[in-house]
Formats: sequence, C-alpha cells, structure tokens
Amino acid sequence: MNLDLKGKRALVCGASKGIGLAAAQELAALGASVILMARGEEGLKAALATLKNDAGQQHDYIAANFMDFREVGAQVQKYTDSTGAIHILVNNGGGPPPGPALAASVNDFATIFAQHLMMAQVLVQALVPGMKAAQFGRIVNVIST
Repeated sequence: MNLDLKGKRALVCGASKGIGLAAAQELAALGASVILMARGEEGLKAALATLKNDAGQQHDYIAANFMDFREVGAQVQKYTDSTGAIHILVNNGGGPPPGPALAASVNDFATIFAQHLMMAQVLVQALVPGMKAAQFGRIVNVIST
C-alpha cells in the first residue's frame, strides 16, 4: 500500500489536540502539508510545532469558530483561493459535554449533530471542487459522543 502523501495538502479540523492532532501528525509523517484548524490560535501554534516536515512540507493553520458556518466557509474558501487545492479533509470535532449518555440532553446532542453535519457540508462544498480538479480527494469524518 502506497502511503506517500508528498505533494498532497490536508485540512484537519479540531487539530490542536486529541484525535485531530494525532491525525495531523500522522499525515505530516506521511509527507502531506497539513493545515490545522481549531478555535484557539495558541493551541494551533503549539500543535504546528509538533508536525514533521522531513519532506519539505509547508504546514499552516486557520483559527476558526465552528459555530459560525458561514465564516468558516469563507475562511476556507479564501485560503484555498490563495494557496490552492486541499486534497484531504479530516472533519473532526468534539461531541456533547462529557458524561453519561443518560445525563446528556437531547438538545446537547442536537447542537453537536447540527454542528458536525453543517460544518461537514460547508467544508465539502469548499474543498471538493479543488479535489476534483486535482483528481485526488479523501474525506474522513470523525464524530465522538
């Protein structure tokens, strides 16, 4: 199996910690240039410093608030317009507040579900045209509860 991702660019959501950071680190280790996305700029800067660049990759980050779908879509579109296509999307975000499922309200789940679903659609619409033009695209959706 060829896992060489040199020349590919990956956008990883929720990338300042946890599963998102681990995915970003692995993609970088495989040669991809990684664009980290999360809310906190300080966490993104710290995460950026952990990415390998042995293949000459250019890593970057986008600070974004996932509760504002239109703004995130505009940020990603502006970014790709200026830097080129992103080939891999890791759509990752947190679940409802931690705790027993029986203690979580339906509204907690509805808010997170809408956030995941809406953000995935915004990012797909922003990135898939570039993936098609590059004749390479991968989308991974990660949801936790």
